[in-house]
Amino acid sequence: MVFPLSASLTLTLLVVLPLVYGNSEGDALYTLRKSLSDPDNVLQSWDPTLVNPCTWFHITCNQDNRVTRVDLGNSNLFGHLVPELGNLEHLQYLELYKNNIQGTIPSELGKLKSLISLDLYNNNITGSIPPSLGKLKSLVFLRLNDNQLTGAIPRDLVGISNLKVMDVSNNDLCGTIPTSGPFEHIPLNNFENNPRLEGPELMGLASYDTNCS
Repeated sequence: MVFPLSASLTLTLLVVLPLVYGNSEGDALYTLRKSLSDPDNVLQSWDPTLVNPCTWFHITCNQDNRVTRVDLGNSNLFGHLVPELGNLEHLQYLELYKNNIQGTIPSELGKLKSLISLDLYNNNITGSIPPSLGKLKSLVFLRLNDNQLTGAIPRDLVGISNLKVMDVSNNDLCGTIPTSGPFEHIPLNNFENNPRLEGPELMGLASYDTNCS
C-alpha cells in the first residue's frame, strides 16, 4: 500500500534535498563569482545548481572531481577575493593575474596545502602579505608584483623550501628583504620599486621592521 506524503513532509524534503547535493568547492567558487564584476561574461558557465564545478569554464578538476586549477588570468574581472577560497583543499594553481581585483589577500589562502602557484600580479590588491602563506609548503611560484601591497615581507615565507620564484616588485612594501631559505636564490630585481624596502637583511645588524611603522 502506498501512503501519500503529507504536505509538511513534502516541504521538509524540498528544504533538505538541496543541502544533500551541495558541493563545498562549488559553493566557494560561486561565492567568488558573486564578489566579482564580470563584464565579459567569462564566468557565465558557473552554475551553482550543478553537483560540482568541474564542468565550469576556467576550472580544472582531478579524477575525484576535486578542483585543482582556477584559471582566470587576464579576464577583465573587478572585485575582491573571498575567504572561502581557502576551502579548495586540493587546489594547485590559483591564477587571477592581470585583472582589477581590489581589497586584501585573505589569510585563509594559507589553508591551501596543495598550492603550487599563486599568481595575483597586475591587480590593485592592498594590505599586507598574510603570514599564513608561510604554511604553503608545496608553493613554488608566488607572484604578487604590480599591486599596492604594504607592510613587511613576512618572515614566515622563509620556511617554504620549495619556493623557486617570488616577485613582489612594484608595490609599497617596507622593511628589509629576508636572505635565508629560498630567499638566498631569489634575485633582488624581484623586489625592486618598493620605495620603503631597504634591501637585504643584515643578520644582527638591522632590525627587520626598519622603516615599517
